[in-house]
Amino acid sequence: MPEKNQSTQALRADETYREASAAYGGALSRLARGYEAEPEKQGDLLQEIHIAIWKSLGRFNGTCSLRTWVFRIAHNVAASHVLRERRRKGVRIVGLEELDAAAGTPDSLQAVAEQQALARLTDLIRQLIPIDRQVILSYLEGMDAEAISDLTGLSTSNVATKIHRIKEVLRKRFDARDSDEQ
Repeated sequence: MPEKNQSTQALRADETYREASAAYGGALSRLARGYEAEPEKQGDLLQEIHIAIWKSLGRFNGTCSLRTWVFRIAHNVAASHVLRERRRKGVRIVGLEELDAAAGTPDSLQAVAEQQALARLTDLIRQLIPIDRQVILSYLEGMDAEAISDLTGLSTSNVATKIHRIKEVLRKRFDARDSDEQ
């Protein structure tokens, strides 16, 4: 009888994975792009994330929402990926204070400008330490402070403060780049 119970659990986990993949697949792709700059490695990271989510669903017991579970797993995998790559390449990541201190046709031109702005913002986000990156990427995915708190383990007020500070630092750095380019 235990084999039948395990089989039922595996089928339930597979169904939950399909549900999570359908619901959060786009957000997971954006998350991978937020953590990894190289397109080839983005695909590898996304695959790692999906595998980790699939493997973890056998332990999912519903004490948090499926969304929180999926993003917690995804961010953990992505943060591990960043640390692994940083060690491999010797790439430096910085905290908010350091980032703050460092400071065609009209339609097609507008589209290009928007793409460049998005790329610059993504580059700035990639420079953040993993916890700050996790907070801002979750916020950009529409999560509120309470959901991000569940995801990160930080207090809700700490999350709200971090979101405010990160947005301010990113805005300053983004504006500084604009004035440097003009």
